[in-house]
Amino acid sequence: MVTPWPEPAHDEGWFASLPKVCLHDHLDGALRPTTVIELAAEIGHELPSHEPAGLEQWFAEAADSGSLARYLETFEHTVAVMQSVSALERVAREYVLDSATDGVIHGEVRWAPEQHLGSDLNLDTAIQAVDRGLRAGEAEAADRGRRISIRQIICAMRQNDRSLQVAEAAVRNRDRGVVGFDLAGPEAGFPASEHRAALEHCAQNFLPVTVHAGEADGLASMQQALFDGRALRIGHGVRIAEDLSPREPRGTLGENVSRLPRRRDLSPPPATAVYALGPLASWVRDRRIPLELCPCSNLQTDAAPSLDAIGRDYPAGERPRAKKYSDHPFELLRELGFAVTVNPDNRLMSRTSMTHEFMELAGVFGYDREDFLALTVTAAEATFLSAGDRDDLIERVMAGYSDAPVVGS
Repeated sequence: MVTPWPEPAHDEGWFASLPKVCLHDHLDGALRPTTVIELAAEIGHELPSHEPAGLEQWFAEAADSGSLARYLETFEHTVAVMQSVSALERVAREYVLDSATDGVIHGEVRWAPEQHLGSDLNLDTAIQAVDRGLRAGEAEAADRGRRISIRQIICAMRQNDRSLQVAEAAVRNRDRGVVGFDLAGPEAGFPASEHRAALEHCAQNFLPVTVHAGEADGLASMQQALFDGRALRIGHGVRIAEDLSPREPRGTLGENVSRLPRRRDLSPPPATAVYALGPLASWVRDRRIPLELCPCSNLQTDAAPSLDAIGRDYPAGERPRAKKYSDHPFELLRELGFAVTVNPDNRLMSRTSMTHEFMELAGVFGYDREDFLALTVTAAEATFLSAGDRDDLIERVMAGYSDAPVVGS
């Protein structure tokens, strides 16, 4: 018999007030619709709509296509209006303020400066413009009583040949708020191994790396991220679920076998059901390599394998994909012991936020304060901050959650 789970016990204001740590969010995917319209007017860039509500709706519909390629096309307009120092500073400042309103107390926002070199900008001046905008946003948020820190992760685009130059610029600007490097763009056909020089430069200079993998491509892309890229986190990584398989136990559970978690939207499965972890899944879980999961975005781009498809063989390209939150393997991976974090990816395109993602988790899986605290501490531990700054961040998270009411209080 299906056992219904209750509606979230708190309102949106409660979710927004929870301290959050955001690890995977794109600056060029987080613009305010009004900002896109105003910046486009300044440079004469044509938009699908010149009304904020209409433009927001266009982005959402274009992104909600089930295609990562179509999803990425929406960035044509946001990137176009971020081609000057003043535009980059404005977008970065507003990003901080919007994040603070969302309850974020620390974020590591990523973007690809090689795509923003208009108006005589170069990689360094672009990075420094964003840094000035972020610092201005932090100061303004502090004046409003909100303490927030935002750092940059610098992306190189896989399909281009500038990754070494981008990595060198990222290293040069570590004192301008750069804390990491990323490979973004199309995964399939553009392996991390093609960017070995850039990745080795980061390693030689002790700059942490996170790599987009396991979103548009499968297990091989994640293995490349870890072993060619020396990645300390995996950007998305949701397709690690394809390295799981349901099993019936024979005797005691082996070290790579874990109990099947309860499907919160369905009645519990038999107590004997277990999952076996393949070698890559075991490596990622056992070494607590953080997964930067982005559930709403994953549903839009068909990145997430459906729970019902896990462990079954399908012809290439025919594996069923998750179409709703309850089909996403977020809860499965979390209960199997993976270092799971929750992120918005692109707030504008996916019409989401950290608060919205939290509310979805509460509504579908019954999460409450202790669940969100655990997720947020995992994210804080996974930041690219120094050990001392991570400890301070975790203390801030714990202090914030100590004041959050529990169900029934």
